[in-house]
Amino acid sequence: MAAVTSVMRVQQILLSASDAALRPHGLTFARYEALVLLSFSRRGSLPMRVMGERLQLHPTSVTNIVDRLEADGLVRRTPHPNDRRATLVAITEAGETRRNDATKGLTEIDFGLVGLTDRQADQLTELLERVRRAAGDFS
Repeated sequence: MAAVTSVMRVQQILLSASDAALRPHGLTFARYEALVLLSFSRRGSLPMRVMGERLQLHPTSVTNIVDRLEADGLVRRTPHPNDRRATLVAITEAGETRRNDATKGLTEIDFGLVGLTDRQADQLTELLERVRRAAGDFS
């Protein structure tokens, strides 16, 4: 119970810190994650279905995130060249700039993981990954 309570409280702390760092950039953490995912893709674009799988989100949530990012000019939708049923989402230059600026803001607050050394943050990630693997988050 103590471990679960601590994880839940730390999640609240991290979300609050991340939201505060991202707010000046007009982003939520979910939208920031989508920009990071697109930025790290080989072509700067991914099918919406793949975005949902990698972000572990329901298709409706991905659509809402992409709608907001597109309205802000940070991504653009294009038809998939080989699959008429699929839509590609590509990060724009403005999206790349916004992601870059937001990353600086998050890095300045250590993504909310204040009080941990780099080694301790790595250990925490490893421990949480074990729980996630056991729950089937990774194939």
